[in-house]
Amino acid sequence: MNNIFFKSMVLKQGFYHRNVLQVARDLLGCRLIVKSEMGMVSSIICETEAYDGEQDLACHACKGKTKRTSIMYDCGGVWYVYLCYGMHWMLNIVTGPKNYPATVLIRGTRDFSGPGRLTRNLGLDGSLHGKPAVPSSGLWIEDIPKKKSPEILTGPRIGVDYAGKEWAQKPYRFWFS
Repeated sequence: MNNIFFKSMVLKQGFYHRNVLQVARDLLGCRLIVKSEMGMVSSIICETEAYDGEQDLACHACKGKTKRTSIMYDCGGVWYVYLCYGMHWMLNIVTGPKNYPATVLIRGTRDFSGPGRLTRNLGLDGSLHGKPAVPSSGLWIEDIPKKKSPEILTGPRIGVDYAGKEWAQKPYRFWFS
């Protein structure tokens, strides 16, 4: 993990109030920052997945608004954190306008491959659910100056075969190496 901070800028709420596919792509190369009692750590986001509204059968909101998914209907810029398989916390950022349930799953960073490893190694859990992605919450994202734009690759999301072939095969996963 990188503990050295270069000149960067906290992403403003408006960044998240856009189309989920664009946000998922634009988060690549940004710095995920965690502040805890142990200090601040950061890691560069290198893999994301988009989940796009009730029509997306891989999206948790495909069955409508529930207690679990209600945060997804909030305005973009808040964390949607849930427990997967009773053991792995999944870190998502809500995107888009109010009442449109879309999120970006942070699948990996340069330091941690896989969403479960990411949250475990950064000490992230459900206590962040519903909090805004701002420094005062202890978890936020910053844009950093990039020397050159990396080649962004796209492909199908991982582990969503239950959504049917049409939705499972959509190129809603973004990454660079």
